[in-house]
Amino acid sequence: MSSLFGTDGIRGVAGEPPLDPATIFRIGRCLVLQGCRSVVVGRDTRESGPWMEEALSRGLSAAGARVTSAGVLPTPAVSVLCRDSEFDAGVVVSASHNVYSDNGLKFFTERGRKLSRRRELWLESLIAADDATSPAPPPLRSSPPALIRTDPGCLGRYSRFLRSALEVGSLEPLKLVLDCASGAASQVAPQVFSSLGARVTVIDAPPDGRNINRDCGAVHPRRMARAVIETGADFGAAFDGDADRAILADHRGRILTGDHILYVLARHLSERNRLPTRRVVATVMSNLGLEAALAGLGVSLVRTQVGDRNVLESMVEGGDALGGEPSGHIIFGEHSLAGDGILTTLKLAQVLLQEPRSLARLSAGLRLCPQVLRSVIVGGRGQDLLDDRKVRGSIESVQESLRGRGRVLVRCSGTEPVVRIMVEGEDREHLEECVEGIAAQIRSSLKRLAATSGARRRERS
Repeated sequence: MSSLFGTDGIRGVAGEPPLDPATIFRIGRCLVLQGCRSVVVGRDTRESGPWMEEALSRGLSAAGARVTSAGVLPTPAVSVLCRDSEFDAGVVVSASHNVYSDNGLKFFTERGRKLSRRRELWLESLIAADDATSPAPPPLRSSPPALIRTDPGCLGRYSRFLRSALEVGSLEPLKLVLDCASGAASQVAPQVFSSLGARVTVIDAPPDGRNINRDCGAVHPRRMARAVIETGADFGAAFDGDADRAILADHRGRILTGDHILYVLARHLSERNRLPTRRVVATVMSNLGLEAALAGLGVSLVRTQVGDRNVLESMVEGGDALGGEPSGHIIFGEHSLAGDGILTTLKLAQVLLQEPRSLARLSAGLRLCPQVLRSVIVGGRGQDLLDDRKVRGSIESVQESLRGRGRVLVRCSGTEPVVRIMVEGEDREHLEECVEGIAAQIRSSLKRLAATSGARRRERS
């Protein structure tokens, strides 16, 4: 079987393999074969979430696991529950920032960490064996098995965790805008910030199953940025569908990425001697400007491959306190083992109260290099294209044109059927030309590979 796992769990179109009811049932059953006997399941607000959770829970229960349904819950909340409660595994039914028709499964160990690549490969092999030898699962029924229970208190435990991470007693007099992406943050984020005394304007909160991430949230933060200006807020935060990341806007409406957040937090922590290794962990996607700005603080930048799991693994290995990605996944070594958009926003609010300065001033020391990003839809041919001689030649040509004053990164997405292109340098116009040149070659090579595959199929028939 082809690899089920991408950068962050299993993701695809809800209802289609591997996210059809039968496969999801088998995934649950095989998770128990890895020793998971007590599992908590959370989900975001997609219309496919309830039946996917039911199929997964029935598979877990059929294999003897005790299943606790936490209902709609941010992904980092499930990490917290696994780490601090009796559960020895957790699963989140979510496709994060993807459109509502997609969905996915994210897995956590009893320590609250994402599955290692070794565990993923093991689970894949179990699913393949189960699919070949086991009968089809029973159809979904209206009455759940006795081993599945609902615990509405999970959200409250996560809320208490968030409050405990705050080092100030109140968020007064801060005024904030929260864009909840009509997703998993819609209930808990407004409650937590309001209970702490912040004046909160909430947008894109009521979910209807199909409006998650639709022209809102971390992938589309401009509506949040406009609301910050219109309401005179101190800053705003836009979460994604499962609230494991946040993109911010300062009081002027300027959008701030995860690189800005890392800079502000690193500066704040280093000045208070709370960055013991004098390092921040980021990924290959972080801007060269962040590396330069941190160096000015006497802080080094450690880079990993894309994915907050990779960031966390590096942080744990090096004993680092802070890490994250430009997309807004931020990990606080003292508190969390996963990216957490709500916790990130709380920590930024705390910084504004402790300094006190505006977010615009706090982030002014970071000068980002021009960076152009593009995604090309390639279906399942991503790796074939990266191995293609002409595509490799196009990438090498761009790297040479940058003359050592920039970077080019072309990779397969781990969450969508696309190849992502990033070119960074000094001249944005030149970067645009470079990205378009690589994208054009990828599209051309994709057509050639498709034609070659079609000809081979006709020959065999």
